[in-house]
Amino acid sequence: MRRICVFCGSSSGRGTTYLRAAEQLGLLMAQRGIGLVYGGASVGLMGTVANAVLAGGGQVTGVIPQALVEREVAHHALEDLRIVSSMHARKALMADLSDAFIALPGGIGTLEELFEVWTWTQLGNHAKPCGVLNINGFYSTLGEFLDHVVDEGFLKPVHRDMLQVADQPADLLDGLATWQPPQETKWIRQNER
Repeated sequence: MRRICVFCGSSSGRGTTYLRAAEQLGLLMAQRGIGLVYGGASVGLMGTVANAVLAGGGQVTGVIPQALVEREVAHHALEDLRIVSSMHARKALMADLSDAFIALPGGIGTLEELFEVWTWTQLGNHAKPCGVLNINGFYSTLGEFLDHVVDEGFLKPVHRDMLQVADQPADLLDGLATWQPPQETKWIRQNER
């Protein structure tokens, strides 16, 4: 993996737990030579993970729509800050530039971005792993809900298992590095051509 897209909040959340974990992830990515692709803000968890990658000597690419440059306080210290026309263009470029996806805690934008790229993996549009960093149990209830979706027959277990969950950044990075798409997804991709 050369670059990982990290979805996360432009807020910091309560306390310092989320900030420390975002910083730990960023430093670890830099140590492993993995570049960061993210939403381009200088604030919240977004700014923290970007600053940690930079502090570790890593590469950071920020992608932000023009309409959010002021609102999300664009990270103008980045050497590679790409300003795009829309949220759709932002998500498409972030996905194109990345080899994998991680969601840190965040709000509805983070969840929407995660679910979109996970859906693309399920459909075979790409073969890029997706995971969540379950800081302080942030995603535990989401995992329970997804298990319920499987139990009710709306999500196949093979597709549920595509979303990796880890409590520690190193474990999540290791899991993403060794992930292989299930055979069923390869079959869908080949038959859609």
